[in-house]
Amino acid sequence: MKTIFSQNIGLLGKVLDLHQERQNVVMSNLANQDVPAFKARSLEFEKELQAALNIDDRGKMTRTSSGHLPSVFNAAGFEGNLEMGWKPRVVQGLDSVDMEKEMSIMAKNTLMYNALTDITKKSFEGLQKVIMDGGK
Repeated sequence: MKTIFSQNIGLLGKVLDLHQERQNVVMSNLANQDVPAFKARSLEFEKELQAALNIDDRGKMTRTSSGHLPSVFNAAGFEGNLEMGWKPRVVQGLDSVDMEKEMSIMAKNTLMYNALTDITKKSFEGLQKVIMDGGK
């Protein structure tokens, strides 16, 4: 179905949702760091995203033949995997959450989220310019 939005809007929305979900997982880890027997969790979706987009690890499109065109992306075709990582008991019988690691994950995730929102904003600004100037 044809829309006024580019095909990337669906992808951007899905990836923004996954980054928000990752942020919630990290905040949960930090909030529960003092809870006995709490195991840190993580949300990984980059490899699934690359597979859904048919992109290899270097970020290039993979093709088996030069005559093949890249497939169209379906945003509903992938999900993030919530992993509950097991950590050995290291502090008085408690599973620990590494606060520095979680904070660095949160910072990286925030940077990626902000970059994606900037890209989305630019897409809508371009659409707004077309709408505003189209009637002149």
